[in-house]
Amino acid sequence: MNTTLNTSTTTALNKSFYDRQLLESAKTRFVHTKFGQKRPIPRNNGKHVEFRRWNLFNPDVELNKLTEGVTPQGQSLSQSTVEADVTQYGAYVEVSDLLDMTGYDRVIADSAELLGEQLGTVVEWVTRDAMCMGNNVQYAGGKVNRLALTASDKLTVEEIRKAVRTLKRAKARPFGDEGRKAHFICICSPEATYDLQNDTLWQDVSKYSNAENIYSGEIGRLFGVVFVESTEAKIFTQSVLNRVSASVTNSASFVLKNTPTDAEAAYLSTGGSKIKIGSGEYTLASSGSFDAATNTVTLSAAATLNADDIVYSEDAGAVDDTTKKGCDVHATLIFGKDAYGTIDIEGSQTLRTIIKPHGSAGTDDPLDQRATVGAKVAAYAAVILNDLWLLRIEHGVSA
Repeated sequence: MNTTLNTSTTTALNKSFYDRQLLESAKTRFVHTKFGQKRPIPRNNGKHVEFRRWNLFNPDVELNKLTEGVTPQGQSLSQSTVEADVTQYGAYVEVSDLLDMTGYDRVIADSAELLGEQLGTVVEWVTRDAMCMGNNVQYAGGKVNRLALTASDKLTVEEIRKAVRTLKRAKARPFGDEGRKAHFICICSPEATYDLQNDTLWQDVSKYSNAENIYSGEIGRLFGVVFVESTEAKIFTQSVLNRVSASVTNSASFVLKNTPTDAEAAYLSTGGSKIKIGSGEYTLASSGSFDAATNTVTLSAAATLNADDIVYSEDAGAVDDTTKKGCDVHATLIFGKDAYGTIDIEGSQTLRTIIKPHGSAGTDDPLDQRATVGAKVAAYAAVILNDLWLLRIEHGVSA
């Protein structure tokens, strides 16, 4: 999105107010960002950050036995590293001089609130997607992969218990520095908690026996896991579900029947991706696989296709045999302390407002007609630090 530079033309008092307005609106979206290890990059030290951790020594009864009078061989220290680069995000709105004359302050305040919600969600998505890139996955219902999941493979108490067992075996560090009992965190969708709350073992916050510091968004706990609900929890949905417009014979290109969604266009533009057409599987061309102007898809090899053949992807849950519609799959994240990290620039505001009044653009605004209200995330990144300490349960949900 477009970004703007900072300006000192507004008063510090107004700037502080609008910054607060922006941050308060953004915070309502922050769930995934809340529990990561914070790591600022010192100013003027580049945009690259490296996390390091010591690898544990392997305990071995025989190797660790001592022989009387004999000095054993020393062990070597080793580290694992995780790297990430920070990125900027931003957006702005234009305010006309006529609107300025009819209530400028309210417009700025409302714009700051809207921008806060927008960029707060963007930062939340960046963090969420980074957390969902791990390889530590548990498929509900004993299924072996995402494509096998159906709506009946719901999140259950048993799935939570399995996840806790996995984290404990990996020696994941629990949270507990907030004056609470040791616990893991679970971030889940409202649909996931709807299914869990049917179980009699569920304990919501209203039934806690003692006064505790409650996380924002916390809804309950179960088997040493504190549940925090997020409307932005990851849902894996089918990217492509369309049809062939007209029959083609021995051709690598064909036209889609229906105007593609943004998700379809993005998937079809990724060269080398797999796609199903009718009963066959095909590979998208390595380059130029999708022409948005004509809705034309190009495959890596020639094919013969019939009009109205269903075009679909297999990147969500189980596919219906008739409609080829894939089942939505929800991702519930359960993790320990320091399982992932978030990065920004030391001493900088993660999210700030940028206000440029009428006339500040000089000759680019000769009649002083335009002002802008913007917001920018100066620099941000998120990354998994220990894959074994963050487990993703993939599951279906009740209708």
